[in-house]
Amino acid sequence: MSHIVACIDGSAIATSVCQAAAWVSQRLQAPLRLLHVLERDTSHQDNLSGSIGLGAREHLLRQLTELDEQRARLALEHGKHILADAEQLVAEHGAEQIETLQRHGGVVETLLEQQADTRVLVMGRQGEAHDTLNPTLDHTLGSHLEAVVRGCDSPLLVTVGEFKTPERFMVAFDGSDTAQKALDAYSQSPLLKDLPCHLVMVGHDDDAHQQQLQSAAQQLREQGFDVTVAHLHGEVQPALAQYQQEHSIDLMVMGAYGHSRIRQFFVGSHTRKMVSQSDIPLLLLR
Repeated sequence: MSHIVACIDGSAIATSVCQAAAWVSQRLQAPLRLLHVLERDTSHQDNLSGSIGLGAREHLLRQLTELDEQRARLALEHGKHILADAEQLVAEHGAEQIETLQRHGGVVETLLEQQADTRVLVMGRQGEAHDTLNPTLDHTLGSHLEAVVRGCDSPLLVTVGEFKTPERFMVAFDGSDTAQKALDAYSQSPLLKDLPCHLVMVGHDDDAHQQQLQSAAQQLREQGFDVTVAHLHGEVQPALAQYQQEHSIDLMVMGAYGHSRIRQFFVGSHTRKMVSQSDIPLLLLR
């Protein structure tokens, strides 16, 4: 059975990742896997082979090896505590089928290995390296997030701060094949059922795109969604952000890697701008 996979660490935003993952797990009635990846820390390793004498060097290398082993044991123990705390937290937020998994290796590589058994992946915008007391106001992206967005085929829910159970969501729709594919997915999924939907298009004043917008709204209505349609003008990111604030939107849904103006916000620096500037969670669909 496919799992909801929550990628957690010891950062402040891990709490919102757990809360979001518990919500997704309940909505989809899918088991939840809490994943913690132990990455090797090479920041303290220096090449001392030529800087000291042979005997002293061998003694120092032994001490460094012992120190590395101690660090590894402490990291392993710390990770177990992180998973135990996370397991308790998601249980308190309603998750029922919970498992924990600790792996050694790279975060991106580990998540790609988990793809076949991942229904939805949940990550924070930042990790421990960018820890802050207020993640919502810190617009820095974690070192792994963009690589995951590019490489992972699973739906990705990105949390940006304190998680609030969504009461309404907004879809950034552009009429592209990717946007239509995403529409087919979430319109038939129980994840967003019974939540009011704001279907928003920026630009595209031609009749063809307007017809696509209305067809998308009809498709959602046929699946039981209460849909508000909006056609905005201006730059994509500021227009979407202003609409989100004016209508108290709790969740943004977007199809990544489309073929329009919105596509620009998921490539290179534009990816960074879109995700980093949001103050609500984003559900990215491929």
